[in-house]
Amino acid sequence: MGWIGKLLSGGGDKAAPLTAAAAPEVARQPATIAEIDAVYYRWLAAAGSAQAPAEAEQQILDELARLVREPIAGAALVPRIPAIIPQLMRTLQDENMSAAKLSAQLAQDVLLVAEVYREANRPRYHSRYNASPSINNMEGAIMLLGQNGMRMLLARVAFRPIVSMQSGGLTIRTAPLIWRQSEKCALAANLVAPAMQASAFDAYLAGLMANVGLVVAFRLIDQMHAPDAFPQSDAFIAQVFAQARILSVRIAELWEFPESVTRAIGQADADPQAQALALGDRLSKLRMLVDTGRFPADDPFVMTGLSKAELQVFDKLADDEDDDEE
Repeated sequence: MGWIGKLLSGGGDKAAPLTAAAAPEVARQPATIAEIDAVYYRWLAAAGSAQAPAEAEQQILDELARLVREPIAGAALVPRIPAIIPQLMRTLQDENMSAAKLSAQLAQDVLLVAEVYREANRPRYHSRYNASPSINNMEGAIMLLGQNGMRMLLARVAFRPIVSMQSGGLTIRTAPLIWRQSEKCALAANLVAPAMQASAFDAYLAGLMANVGLVVAFRLIDQMHAPDAFPQSDAFIAQVFAQARILSVRIAELWEFPESVTRAIGQADADPQAQALALGDRLSKLRMLVDTGRFPADDPFVMTGLSKAELQVFDKLADDEDDDEE
């Protein structure tokens, strides 16, 4: 009998049974993005145990692949961003932007005007900058929020309708959750970008845009899956995320996003923007799983591999950080 057999049987010279306490600890490796995506997908969809047949999964993947080849059709499944937004974004890219010019552009969309006033009158701005308790002048609001604050505000407002669609039950459930994760992803990517020599604002835009294709994918699943069996094999989930990300790139190109943003979403290997987005995506999905009770905050699946700086960003993404914004 070999030494392995002796250990298992308890035989051999003075050999003792291998107890759990004596077993060597195996260091846990950080969860891969594929593992995180699988857990996130099944939680997002509230998938039961019934598994759809491979043929049904393939039909959904084939349709998603068609939309990747025909992105105009894919873009038609999400509301287009307001026409004024690209113009505003170009103005905000100018480091010497004029508050008066931006105010005149904003005036073309009453919903944007209301959102800017709402943001500028949040208590956190008044305490931080000792501002007047009520801002009722657009130029004053713009000056208070600053260039970066205005960029991030307009980006959030522009993308919010994309995931407010009222379709089937699955879409109604997943759309607000995808939007919440997208906001967290954008914030995380924005925070980690400077250390990676990446543009913080481009990283923010990429974070908001990266999941547009996933919204489309869930609409397809909503329309095509049988009610008694859900598509959730590991292979299917991996393909959904891969194809959805490509579709996000195609739609971003149609909407004339900067090339640095589309390259980041496309996961270019050595691109700093892509690295910031990848880390933001990881942290935001883990944060969603913790905030909704899928994992405790100190679970090894969540914590393993995160640096001190990454943990600080992870903490900033907690839902209670945004309580004053609701």
